[in-house]
Amino acid sequence: MTTAALQTVLTVPARFRGPAGVANGGWLAGTLADALNGKRSAVEVTLHAPTPLDSELRLEHVANTVSLYDGDKLLVEAIPVAEDVPAPPFVAFTEAARAEAGFAGHRGHAFPECFACGLREPGDGLRIFPGPVDGEGLVAAGWRVPFAVADEDGVPVAVVGAALDCVTGWAHFQPGESALLGRLAVQFHRDVIPGGAYSVVGRATGREGRKLFGESAVYEVDGTLVAAARATWIAPR
Repeated sequence: MTTAALQTVLTVPARFRGPAGVANGGWLAGTLADALNGKRSAVEVTLHAPTPLDSELRLEHVANTVSLYDGDKLLVEAIPVAEDVPAPPFVAFTEAARAEAGFAGHRGHAFPECFACGLREPGDGLRIFPGPVDGEGLVAAGWRVPFAVADEDGVPVAVVGAALDCVTGWAHFQPGESALLGRLAVQFHRDVIPGGAYSVVGRATGREGRKLFGESAVYEVDGTLVAAARATWIAPR
């Protein structure tokens, strides 16, 4: 017996771009994780191909997977994972905010339009600018959540996914360097409040050829873990 697919239409607004012309990988990860199981457990999201903006795409839910297609082309796939996603250590909000002064993207940014870490207008993008934390092997930023990213239900999981995304790359990148997100495992523990203050923390966890590995987390000011992610990036040849 085959399982029938539940299909819906998803359009990624241009606002939620990463590299110019394509969707932000963390936003996609949060969107598919929410479609798969809401906030119940960790979800691993694999990006197979760049996702176009402002196009009608097919979101297909079959058994324990959710996949995004452009016609017959597989773009993104999400599956549940049993283990918890590890989180880097907490960094206090004031220290995280100070670290932003060292953000490598201020001296050279490959994707300045990015919704999460790009040099967008306040309230339009998230403007998360992670810089190094002295002596800790971490990068961090203070995130004051724009009211403009909330809807009637609060801050969408997709936006939190975007917040978790780029910081894992900036744990590796020097000014002007870049890579493309290949996989992001995400786990959401608590809601993010519009206008709230949070620490976004990341660390590099290794490299294997062109693959870069990292972890990230969003923390409340008292150190309560809000969300965590584990990323694999693919560096250009």
